[in-house]
Amino acid sequence: MNTLSQFLFLSLTFIWFISLTAFAATKIHPDERKALEDIGKSLGKKDWNFDIDPCSNKPNWVTPPIPKVLDNNVTCDCSVAGDNFCHVIWISLKGQNLQGTLPPELSRLRYLQMIDLARNNLNGTIPKEWGSLTNIRKLALLSNRLTGSIPVEIANISHLQELELYNNQFSGNLPPGLGHLTQIRTMRLSSNNFTGELPVTFAKLTTLTEFRIEDNQFSGKIPDYIQNWTSINKIMIQGSGLSGPIPSGISLLRNLSDLRISDLKGSEYAPLPQLKNLTLLNNLILRNSNINGTLPENLKTLKSLKILDLSFNNFSGTIPKTYADMNSVKYIFLTGNLLTGPVPAWKKNVSVDLSYNNFSISQGSQICQDENVNLFSTSWARNDIGNSSCLSFECPKPSSSLYINCGGNQTRVNGKSYDGDSDSSGPARFHTSPTGNWSFSTTGVFIESDNLGETYSPKNISKLTMEDSELYTNARVSPISLTYYGFCLANGSYTVNLHFAEIMIPDDQTYGSNGRRIFDIYLQGSAVQKDFNIAKEAGGVGKKIIKQFNDVVVTSNTLEIRLYWAGKGTQSLPNKSVYGPLISAISVESSDSAPGIISAGAAVGIVVAATIIMLSF
Repeated sequence: MNTLSQFLFLSLTFIWFISLTAFAATKIHPDERKALEDIGKSLGKKDWNFDIDPCSNKPNWVTPPIPKVLDNNVTCDCSVAGDNFCHVIWISLKGQNLQGTLPPELSRLRYLQMIDLARNNLNGTIPKEWGSLTNIRKLALLSNRLTGSIPVEIANISHLQELELYNNQFSGNLPPGLGHLTQIRTMRLSSNNFTGELPVTFAKLTTLTEFRIEDNQFSGKIPDYIQNWTSINKIMIQGSGLSGPIPSGISLLRNLSDLRISDLKGSEYAPLPQLKNLTLLNNLILRNSNINGTLPENLKTLKSLKILDLSFNNFSGTIPKTYADMNSVKYIFLTGNLLTGPVPAWKKNVSVDLSYNNFSISQGSQICQDENVNLFSTSWARNDIGNSSCLSFECPKPSSSLYINCGGNQTRVNGKSYDGDSDSSGPARFHTSPTGNWSFSTTGVFIESDNLGETYSPKNISKLTMEDSELYTNARVSPISLTYYGFCLANGSYTVNLHFAEIMIPDDQTYGSNGRRIFDIYLQGSAVQKDFNIAKEAGGVGKKIIKQFNDVVVTSNTLEIRLYWAGKGTQSLPNKSVYGPLISAISVESSDSAPGIISAGAAVGIVVAATIIMLSF
């Protein structure tokens, strides 16, 4: 073989070798290919096409995220040093309504850095085998039907930065080992059934930027060690089961932009911690959090504040004048406190709820006409606004019944005429019916929604089959508090029927069907049912349930029906404005005989008594 032939032979050999190497470096490792086959079977993922290499970046393995809640992506790394194969580093299967279980085989993908299975219908528990995936940065399982506890082995994932388990049915205590995750930044555990106290090891989570534990069944107090989380941006502890008071050390968390603590247990009250240095706050929600004392005057230093909610505490004294001068604030909720004195003149673009306090309001005051300021509360409550100050009508004749088609039009059902109730509501809205004998009040904003969720007219997505569906096709809803006031009722005992049907959560196999709406019911200021779940008690969504309450006593001719969201239930299923109290209709009837009318039973009794007397003679 001459020199030219040798050169050509060597050149062809080199080209063949390079081609072979390049070809090998674009193919998935055979073991990982088999692992993906097993993972697909466990998840119920049926459209992976293994005739195409999973690392080819072709359809079936990578598709555009349309809409943004849907994602279908398997990403590989083909540049591992000294390796001629590609390795799976990223699996994102979001919003695909997968019906399977979590696959233990995931542990065979030893290069995996991210697994996102959010918004599906996956069942079962987290496999303990996943603890060997030490390269995982993000573990997202939110909005599924997963159960069981968090395996202690998960604490072995030393590089974990994001743990998202919210909107599931997990239970048990949190593993103390999670406190040793030195790189953790996001921990979202809301809307589960976790119990026990927060582990003391969580004091070490100094890298945290977001911590969410709403809607759980934890016990114990909010730990003082949260003051160590100096990098934290967001803290959400609503309806968590924890007790107050709020630790004073929270004033050290100067990176906070979103602080939501509500509905704490226990009876220990404490003043509001110093907040003037938390200048990055956008949302400050400390509702029903065992706070007393006076309102701080220095909140004006919070230049970015948009939502201020200090409702249902024990604040006393007057509202500082500086509150009316906060330029950034759009919503102020001071409902249900012991505030007194004059009411500031609020800016037109600010919604303010001041109901259930002790303010002094003169008859016909201009502030009573402000649709963005809610001052009303019933005369029997702990203040005297309401009937004497902000209502201009009189009751010529007391009634013995009340019927309202909440959120709907006037209709007649079973011989009863239900008043229409289709007027708009809002963040701090009080509206009186045209008849003047009833009103409704709505409080709050759907804070998770992109436009702050001012959507107070629920969209019916359920198929209704009940005979009186006209009472349930529409409803009235509110993010925090929804109250109906019945006026001009004759004093006495009443039977109150509250009509409910869940019309906003779908009845199908989509992830949206995992939504849970939970709220409390109060009559005349007293709790008559806690943690009411419409769909659970009705036996499903789109089905009606009528809650009947007997012997409800009306005094001062006024009945109050209040529904209150105490931080329970999901907040983002099927979307971010589906939570809070919802009611379809109200029917109220006197349990006593109408004035001047003898009931049938009483009439029979009189006849029998008279007959006995006559026979005795």
